[in-house]
Amino acid sequence: MPNSSSSRHLSDLLRYFNSGNAATPSPIQSPDHKTDWVSEVDIKSFRQAAVLVPITKSKHNNDSSIVLTVRSSNLKSHAGQVSLPGGTSEEQDSDHAATALRESYEEIGLRPEEVEILGQLGELVMPSGYRVTPVVGIIASDLEYVANPSEVEAIFHAPLSLILDSQAYKHSTVSYGNVERTVLELNYRDYRIWGATAAILYHLAQLVCS
Repeated sequence: MPNSSSSRHLSDLLRYFNSGNAATPSPIQSPDHKTDWVSEVDIKSFRQAAVLVPITKSKHNNDSSIVLTVRSSNLKSHAGQVSLPGGTSEEQDSDHAATALRESYEEIGLRPEEVEILGQLGELVMPSGYRVTPVVGIIASDLEYVANPSEVEAIFHAPLSLILDSQAYKHSTVSYGNVERTVLELNYRDYRIWGATAAILYHLAQLVCS
């Protein structure tokens, strides 16, 4: 049997997405207070993107977890960083979920029919010129993944109990465009989860466990 902590966190997550609160998601706030770089006019010109937050079911001795990737070191942007599977919306995508599912299949071989979509979070506006919508889905715990080597260097699981622990996130600073910016950071084993990915997961933790 999965431990009670894992079951509780998964139950809390499912309860949130079954509530009315999930129907009107609030925007994801950046931990950086330097928000004067963006305006409503700017946002309209930003490119739409979506990521999948794939959460495994608890089964036997396996705790629920979130599937994350390490981006290829050969990519032009965010090389080597921990990320959620996803990418830029394309014309054939009917909605944000379609984008997230298509990109997840391309990056890690996760088939759309293997994902039960629970809902989506609010939009995250990024200094890089993207508007990212996270889509949350449930998947089986025993799936096999195939990393697309041109995009993904590694695939790993982080415990849902850690991801939903808002106290585990720390603030740090990075330089972006010669400007020091505050970002959230979460460490798991040798993985450093930070930036947009950490902001999305922290937002999810606040929604589910508040």
